[in-house]
Amino acid sequence: MFFECHGHIFMDGKDYKQSAARHKNEVDENAVRAALLAVKEAGIGYFRDGGDALGVSFFARELAPEYDIDYVTPGFAIHKKGHYGSIVGHSFSSFSEYRELLARAELKRADFVKIMFSGILDFNRFGCLEGGPLEPSLIKELVAAAHGEGFAVMAHCNGAAQIRAALEAGTDSIEHGYYMDDDCLSMLSSSGSVWVPTLAAAAGFVGRDGYCVDTARRILASQQEAVRKAVLMGCLIATGSDAGAFGVPHKNGVLLELRYLRESEDERYVRALEESLSRGNSAIRNNFRHKYD
Repeated sequence: MFFECHGHIFMDGKDYKQSAARHKNEVDENAVRAALLAVKEAGIGYFRDGGDALGVSFFARELAPEYDIDYVTPGFAIHKKGHYGSIVGHSFSSFSEYRELLARAELKRADFVKIMFSGILDFNRFGCLEGGPLEPSLIKELVAAAHGEGFAVMAHCNGAAQIRAALEAGTDSIEHGYYMDDDCLSMLSSSGSVWVPTLAAAAGFVGRDGYCVDTARRILASQQEAVRKAVLMGCLIATGSDAGAFGVPHKNGVLLELRYLRESEDERYVRALEESLSRGNSAIRNNFRHKYD
């Protein structure tokens, strides 16, 4: 059985705007069923959704048992107003509004909470991000409040400073985690947090129109090198391809992710990787499920 620890069932791997438009007025059941069938046919038995702003993942969770898929979702991601995240969730302007979103997640029986801590990669400028980061003090407050309500925290997080802040706050999983430096890796190895590096999502930008091929390749290579270091340090890694994102169809996202994870001639790394993935995937499955009465 394969684990897809970071996917978006409402996206189709081709065009985000068209994907969202299908569900604008109401959830398109046919589109959801087609995506779930692709997940099932790919041999994926566990699917952790990264959320959406349209109610699609909550709807998919109800249908997933028909496809023998253990499906969990935050329902929607949470982002600070004016920062990256509107494509997958709802925003807050004040801490009281954030608590209202936590209450909404609980009312909808969300399995966990997803929070956006940083912007996205700039595939034309290596080392740069689009969209501002959250302050470390705010990250700490957001994570503490979510944990206080019994939620595990899945965090969209890129950039060494933000990753350090997320780990210091006790974030349960780091999603993407691009530009992780050695200090971050050291913290990760002793934290118990799981890293979902989404290599397939970066690979989808190699050769994509409008983006620098060399920069995309460099970003992918640097992420692979960081993952190799993490695995040899005993960090927990989980398979999550960002399935549904451009260039990452549900039918083979996990296989693409595994291909890029295993792209190494170091036999010691390959052996350690299997152990890391086994532990990391199990940690995700065991911890990202809210215990409701």
